[in-house]
Amino acid sequence: CAAPNCTRKSTQSDLAFFRFPRDPARCQKWVENCRRADLEDKTPDQLNKHYRLCAKHFETSMICRTSPYRTVLRDNAIPTIFDLTSHLNNPHSRHRKRIKELSEDEIRTLKQKKIDETSEQEQKHKETNNSNAQNPSEEEGEGQDEDILPLTLEEKENKEYLKSLFEILILMGKQNIPLDGHEADEIPEGLFTPDNFQALLECRINSGEEVLRKRFETTAVNTLFCSKTQQRQMLEICESCIREETLREVRDSHFFSIITDDVVDIAGEEHLPVLVRFVDESHNLREEFIGFLPYEADAEILAVKFHTMITEKWGLNMEYCRGQAYIVSSGFSSKMKVVASRLLEKYPQAIYTLCSSCALNTWLAKSVPVMGVSVALGTIEEVCSFFHRSPQLLLELDNVISVLFQNSKERGKELKEICHSHWTGRHDAFEILVELLQALVLCLDGINSDTNVRWNNCIAGRAFVLCSAVTDFDFIVTIVVLKNVLSFTRAFGKNLQGQTSDVFFAAGSLTAVLHSLNEVMENIEVYHEFWFEEATNLATKLDIQMKLPGKFRRAHQGNLESQLTSESYYKETLSVPTVEHIIQELKDIFSEQHLKALKCLSLVPSVMGQLKFNTSEEHHADMYRSDLPNPDTLSAELHCWRIKWKHRGKDIELPSTIYEALHLPDIKFFPNVYALLKVLCILPVMKVENERYENGRKRLKAYLRNTLTDQRSSNLALLNINFDIKHDLDLMVDTYIKLYTSKSELPTDNSETVENT
Repeated sequence: CAAPNCTRKSTQSDLAFFRFPRDPARCQKWVENCRRADLEDKTPDQLNKHYRLCAKHFETSMICRTSPYRTVLRDNAIPTIFDLTSHLNNPHSRHRKRIKELSEDEIRTLKQKKIDETSEQEQKHKETNNSNAQNPSEEEGEGQDEDILPLTLEEKENKEYLKSLFEILILMGKQNIPLDGHEADEIPEGLFTPDNFQALLECRINSGEEVLRKRFETTAVNTLFCSKTQQRQMLEICESCIREETLREVRDSHFFSIITDDVVDIAGEEHLPVLVRFVDESHNLREEFIGFLPYEADAEILAVKFHTMITEKWGLNMEYCRGQAYIVSSGFSSKMKVVASRLLEKYPQAIYTLCSSCALNTWLAKSVPVMGVSVALGTIEEVCSFFHRSPQLLLELDNVISVLFQNSKERGKELKEICHSHWTGRHDAFEILVELLQALVLCLDGINSDTNVRWNNCIAGRAFVLCSAVTDFDFIVTIVVLKNVLSFTRAFGKNLQGQTSDVFFAAGSLTAVLHSLNEVMENIEVYHEFWFEEATNLATKLDIQMKLPGKFRRAHQGNLESQLTSESYYKETLSVPTVEHIIQELKDIFSEQHLKALKCLSLVPSVMGQLKFNTSEEHHADMYRSDLPNPDTLSAELHCWRIKWKHRGKDIELPSTIYEALHLPDIKFFPNVYALLKVLCILPVMKVENERYENGRKRLKAYLRNTLTDQRSSNLALLNINFDIKHDLDLMVDTYIKLYTSKSELPTDNSETVENT
């Protein structure tokens, strides 16, 4: 709390804390009443960002408690309750929040100001009384509007009824129970079988819930208790209220980054999962899932809808967005790049970056606009998923690896461990695949042609299809080319997912990586010759025929030039576009702004130590100058920060991550450094140090893995993924009544007959 002689903290108190208002006039009054001279030269924006007053400094009439979880101030609230004398009992104590001593002239002016305000209020009161005397009917009408009429018994019962419905929906969402029950074609003719929602309602009625029993005791047995329309409306309110709890924390944090995951199928429609990164009030970096965005095939329309969803529907101010990242499959990457470009045009500080949860090489491969690459990546994922269907399939693959690597048992053991993990997301995934390819082919062949009938027809058939895909020469050439091209970025990408110091030094090595790739492009004839030779040797080893893709041969049947060879074909259609694209993608994703931001990581003490404390963050930090509480003192503060760690005690270790630096007890004495670290922390390229706060993505993957496509719901998904977020049933009920009913129209029977549904 910014008030003098007040030691309350938001992390140690249940009291509400309020930001200084942005309105200059009101903000000035707050500062004057606080009597803190050090706040007088700060702008309303700076005060709003970095200073709070707790509820103890406001009259109770100034505070509105709209729900058990929400407390707000009235629009004209001014703090008036302050302790300006207790420090006098201990004159030798040091005060960070010094109280401004008023001169006699200032006291006289202050008294006169209060007298003027009092007389002005009295004058307004008289004018109001005179106006009311002339228009008594209006006064009565206004009074009736302002008074909250007590609820009737029927209205109370309706609210309790709605609360029960919301409780059931929230339970279904958190426990991942689909709304629908049996399929229509499963139900015998003439038998009424309720869906899961109706069944839970009946269960509560049968368990003795009086409100529901009274509600439905006269309802026909072939009638639905709650219409599909009402369920949808209530689910939308549940989703909105649960999301708002997270978004409120994001707004309090001020700065955030937006991340989207791969496109998913929700009940037959494509959606983009959206996550948000922010630092909470306990200084922890969190990544939370906040909803799905319906996917659009047109990139420009998608960009507009994406922006509208975030700003208008979810109420986030994109001016405070400091990073954006998109993890998508091959076909969608070019469209998401358009979205990133449009957002960058409007918000230059929303830096387009890689996401820490995705290996650089995987991300680069997914973005290559070559159909053969997209097909190969899909095949690799399917092969990995096939062997993870059962432990028996993995054991079969282990046995084949043991036979092939008899002379190198250690490497064989390593490969077995890799196969038991989701190895397709590794930095060296293509090296692993090339090394494992013979084992995969032999294993798939064995499963398909097993004479002992250990595998059912479905598994054997799938093994045959996958074996045909991985023994196609086009697949062989593609994975060999990707392996060789991405070998230049493997170490660079691995460092980006390493410790903070690794990320910092990786930013400096980008020039060397680009130089190597440009050299490859200049000598592509030579490099491609080596790559194609490796592919043909691997194909020969696996007894795979070398040929042009069937699709290409069918399209040019009878018109193939005699000079066209497989080697030249793959050079023009695969190697050249792949290398060109990766060079351009690296330049785009590691823009000048992005590299400047990564250079600011020298603020982390362990990086400072490796640089012998000879760092110059001021130059790179200019891009975040408007985000600092005291930009004019940045240079002096950074000097003090370097001195602090350079002359530390011998037993004090240098913090090695942003997470550790943010949790230092004395970080509050370095407000500019804290602000910079907080912004750097939320960049999507930085990994979430504490896995406890990366729940959003893990729970999203679990939901998609455990829920059938046709049973997925964007509303229920949010409730399931954010099952631990508190919810306010009263707020949900009040919102429903406000949006969909009036007091005179509260639902007495929102049922629909089975025939109508």
